[in-house]
Amino acid sequence: MKRRNFSVGMAFSAFGFSAIFPKKSFALGEQGQMTAVFQQLEAKAQGRLGVHVIDTATGHEFGYRSDELFMMLSSFKLLASALVLARADRGEESLTRRIRYRKQDLVPWSPVTEAYADGEGLTLAQLCHATITTSDNTAGNLILASYGGPQALTQYARQLGDKITRLDRNEPDLNTRVEGGSLDTTSPRAMAMTMNKLLLGDALSPLSRNLLRQWLLENTTGGKRLKAGTPADWTVGDKTGTNKTDANDIGILLPPQGAPVLVTAYLADSTASSQIKDATLAEVGRLTSIGIR
Repeated sequence: MKRRNFSVGMAFSAFGFSAIFPKKSFALGEQGQMTAVFQQLEAKAQGRLGVHVIDTATGHEFGYRSDELFMMLSSFKLLASALVLARADRGEESLTRRIRYRKQDLVPWSPVTEAYADGEGLTLAQLCHATITTSDNTAGNLILASYGGPQALTQYARQLGDKITRLDRNEPDLNTRVEGGSLDTTSPRAMAMTMNKLLLGDALSPLSRNLLRQWLLENTTGGKRLKAGTPADWTVGDKTGTNKTDANDIGILLPPQGAPVLVTAYLADSTASSQIKDATLAEVGRLTSIGIR
């Protein structure tokens, strides 16, 4: 199979960059040149950027701060929904089980669940769809409660071979950083490897794997991030995460021809505007797509 290369020949117009990177191609595994590109991108973002890319056609990977810890924020909802599917695969749960809840269970940003409180509630499948496609926070909490809370999700990560990812709190507390701690964090590499098992491997049944991918493809919150940097003929399924200083996007990129590409991008401690944060993650998507065209 032909080796995919990254071509660095782009202007960062989103940042008003006048410099254009050298028009040359190099293999995904040639870390040094890509590191220089991401260092410049990180500097413009006024924060700390972590990226990991897996080219599933070749197995080649690229990482920048791949093993540093970043807060998951709402990107945890991909893994949280995957555990619901895994339990359903094992006969321990039913996606059609209806979860009823009260208005006092609602937390900020619950665009779907707020309409069903103190009423008929929603099925687990509907909660998963809501928490991935709209990032509904109450749906995320109800999903966690369905199998025992954040610690159960951490244990699931360990079962998948992920020794890094951990969830300790519910929404909205998990969005608040604890200085010097590792609560509610992952690394770009760890999450990318876990996504590979969930979205492309055999950690889930084919039906559940396809359902998880479909939920990601229907996400409505990532249009200005990874998706914004990829060509129009690519398909992107993703899950975002956001707080005042951080912006994340993790996803599966599907070129019109060829195998999927997995990308995890975490921007932390940024003092830049939300527009610059979004543009930073869009540039990660653009760099990735350039490399495999």
